Amino acid sequence: MMLRTLGSKPGLVRWAMAAWLFAAAAQAGAGMFDDEEARRAILDLRQKVDKMRVDTDQRITDESKRQAEEVAVLRRSLLDLQNQLEAKSAEAAQIRGQNEQLTRDLADAQRRQSEAAKALDERLRKFEPSKVSFEGTEFLAEPQEKRAFEQALASFRKGDFEVAHAALNDFLGRYPQSGYAGAALFWLGNAQFVGKDYKGAMASFNKLLSQDPKYARVPEALLAVANCQLELKDSAGARKTLESLIADHPRSEAADAAKDRLARLK
Repeated sequence: MMLRTLGSKPGLVRWAMAAWLFAAAAQAGAGMFDDEEARRAILDLRQKVDKMRVDTDQRITDESKRQAEEVAVLRRSLLDLQNQLEAKSAEAAQIRGQNEQLTRDLADAQRRQSEAAKALDERLRKFEPSKVSFEGTEFLAEPQEKRAFEQALASFRKGDFEVAHAALNDFLGRYPQSGYAGAALFWLGNAQFVGKDYKGAMASFNKLLSQDPKYARVPEALLAVANCQLELKDSAGARKTLESLIADHPRSEAADAAKDRLARLK
C-alpha cells in the first residue's frame, strides 16, 4: 500500500525499497547474531555441564575410593578383632582345659597321697607296738616281737626243743625288756631241762624268779628249780625250794606237787 502510495514518486520508491532492504538485512544480521550467541551459550553450558559431570564423577570416584578404603580398613579391623576373639577364645579354652587337667591331676595326686598315707599307716602299724594279753598279763609288744615269741613257743610245743632253745635265747637277746621275757625264760628253762642241761635250766628259772616275781608261772618255775636240784643231787636245796613254794603259793597246783615230792624225800 505504501508502495502504491509512493508509486507516483519513483525516487521515494527507490529510497523506500533501499530502506526496507537495509532493515531486512539488519534484521537478518541481528537474527544471525542472536543464533551465534545462543550456540556459544549452549556450548558454554554444555562445557560447564560436562565439566560438572566430570567433576561429579571424579568426586564420586574419589568418594567411592575413600569409602572403599574405609570399608577395607574396617574389614581388616573386624578381621583382626575376629582373629583376636578367636585367639582369646582358643586361649580361654586352653586355660579351661589346663584347669580341668590341673583339677584332675590334683584329684589324682590327692588320691595317690591318701592311698600312700594309708599304705604307710598300714606299714607303720606292722611295726608299732600293740596291746597283747598273754597268760593273764597285758603289755605292749611290737608285731615282730610277738611273732618271734609265738614262733619259738610253737617250736617247743611241737617238740622241737633244740630249735625252741635257740629261738628263745635269740628272743631274749633281742627283746630283754619284753613283756614276754618271763615266759621266754620259763620255756627256755624247760627246753634246757628236756635237753638235760640242768644247770642252765636252773639258771633260767632263777633269772625268771628274780626279774619277774609276779609272773603267773612262778610256782611252776619254783617246782622246776627243785627238779633241777634233784637231778643235780642237791636234795637239801630241793627241799628248801619246795618248802618255799608251799609257803609262798599254798593254793597252787605246783604246791600240791611239791608236797608229794617232799613226802618222797623223807
